[in-house]
Amino acid sequence: MRLDEVRELCYIAPVSNICSICRHGMLSHDRASDIEHESIALSQVQSRRSAVSIPCADGPRRGLHSYVNLYFCARNPMMYLRKDEASDICVVGVDSAVMQVAGVVIADMNAARTLVRFGAYPEGLAMLDTELVYARYWTHEDEIEYDRRKAIKCAEVLVPEVVPASYITRVIVVDDRTMVRVKQESGEDGPGVEVSPDVFFR
Repeated sequence: MRLDEVRELCYIAPVSNICSICRHGMLSHDRASDIEHESIALSQVQSRRSAVSIPCADGPRRGLHSYVNLYFCARNPMMYLRKDEASDICVVGVDSAVMQVAGVVIADMNAARTLVRFGAYPEGLAMLDTELVYARYWTHEDEIEYDRRKAIKCAEVLVPEVVPASYITRVIVVDDRTMVRVKQESGEDGPGVEVSPDVFFR
């Protein structure tokens, strides 16, 4: 993947968290533990992620939970798993310039997967298969290939500790009713909100 192929980075969050996100930015799992918030993460997934440590070029390894995880593509297996909760979920669009923050790491698939590779930005982008990351579907007749494609769809940008709200470009929601909720939560100075049912498998 080249930088000019990065369309936008994405943060999937409960609508109820959008006010906090606009105020504090997007926080790592560790940082968010100090702030009241809802989570859409599965407990068993978080348990696996808590055991992952990331190699850092500028120091010792860091725990995966000390990073904010952003996706390249929000229409991914994580979203599919939550498609029935679409009215309570939003996608926060994040400017790709956030990858230039010191210490950013690229994961070429779901960062909790055994075969994941990590690379510092910008070199880490070259590990990514653009076609598979942005593929509309990840299905395949071969079970092993299906699992690989499913993991690649969830390739991540890992940003240390916090993604400031200044990087937010827009918020994407499933329908007009959810758009009204997001605008109420984020206030008059909040980011623009767009409706795109397709992102939510609708």
